[in-house]
Amino acid sequence: MSSPRTKWLVVASVAVLALLLLSGWQPHDRATWLMEVAPVMVAVPVLWLTYRRYPLTTLLYACIFAHACVLMLGGAYTYARVPLGFTIQEWLDLGRNPYDKIGHFMQGFVPALAAREILVRGGYIRGRRMLAFLVICIVLAVSATYEFVEWGAALALGQGAEAFLGTQGDVWDTQSDMFFALLGGLAALALFAGLHDRQIETLDPE
Repeated sequence: MSSPRTKWLVVASVAVLALLLLSGWQPHDRATWLMEVAPVMVAVPVLWLTYRRYPLTTLLYACIFAHACVLMLGGAYTYARVPLGFTIQEWLDLGRNPYDKIGHFMQGFVPALAAREILVRGGYIRGRRMLAFLVICIVLAVSATYEFVEWGAALALGQGAEAFLGTQGDVWDTQSDMFFALLGGLAALALFAGLHDRQIETLDPE
């Protein structure tokens, strides 16, 4: 636990836990907060339990941290009420708070890098085009699975699921959510494939 990278990961973990407590102090809706931040509660212990045996690239850890922040902010306010979203709505003259779409963009961006890292490090795929194709397929599968979760929440909670769903009256919300996840996956591959490859090549378990 002495390397500079490990120390930064400890700092990031402490920051996530502090932000998690802050977001859950007085959330707009407790049940919605719990559903939104559940992935953070699961991911942090899993990442530490697997750190020695299967450490991830610094790029992926940083992206997971950013995604956790998006989730916790959305959980605290509910996605339709996040102040940052209202600011973006005003800047772009949009008809709704777009913070939910930021969340779904990250839902594509981060799983794309995670899937890519597993596939590359495991040597499961030969050829960059096939790698990119399968990564995008995984991104869309993750997005579709999350939409199933939202559907289940809607069936179980009825009107009480509106804050979790964040549809804001948009009948095409499911389709646009998956589209933004697709955009996130494509952006991750276009912007960071080269850097990701270099970090994977130099990654050694401590």
